Amino acid sequence: MFHINFSMFITAVGIAFILEGLPYFLFAERMPRMLQMLLEKSPASLRKMGIGALILGLVLVYLGRSL
Repeated sequence: MFHINFSMFITAVGIAFILEGLPYFLFAERMPRMLQMLLEKSPASLRKMGIGALILGLVLVYLGRSL
């Protein structure tokens, strides 16, 4: 049967929030311009960026788990 390690899941979600919030904290003055640039991108371009981020994330998780 499938078992979920909720402690690791909560930790991963917490780290995701930290990484998501970091640019807004460090670059608060530049974020409105960055968000405007994202608004101007096409959906296809955003999908490419999204799949790139997903693949990078999966590779990092794989590497982290295999150490």
